[in-house]
Amino acid sequence: MLVLSVEPSDKSVEIMRKFSEQYARKSETFFCVDKGVTSVVIKGLADHKDSLGAPLCPCRHYDDKAAEAAHGFWNCPCVPMRERKECHCMLFLTPDNDFAGNEQTITLDEIKESTANM
Repeated sequence: MLVLSVEPSDKSVEIMRKFSEQYARKSETFFCVDKGVTSVVIKGLADHKDSLGAPLCPCRHYDDKAAEAAHGFWNCPCVPMRERKECHCMLFLTPDNDFAGNEQTITLDEIKESTANM
């Protein structure tokens, strides 16, 4: 069976980019030093926003993504992030994390460039 990959809409990527920047500032966390990681996660959130109606964490395995999105536990920011600042995806990193960069911003162009060959 051939499975076609559908790109998330630019509108959803932009919404998730803005959300990510705002939440990083609010939570006093930072994006990964490798902006490619940040880009892939934001694009995954946008894909889930388009396909499921909610930004389900793209870095986890789910038997039923729609049910998980409806439940809300792993919708970004997930409960572990909100309660303990633990981000499995490495989107929101505390300053003491070895992979944390010093930026809380990323451009749409950076996301597109980082994910162009995926």
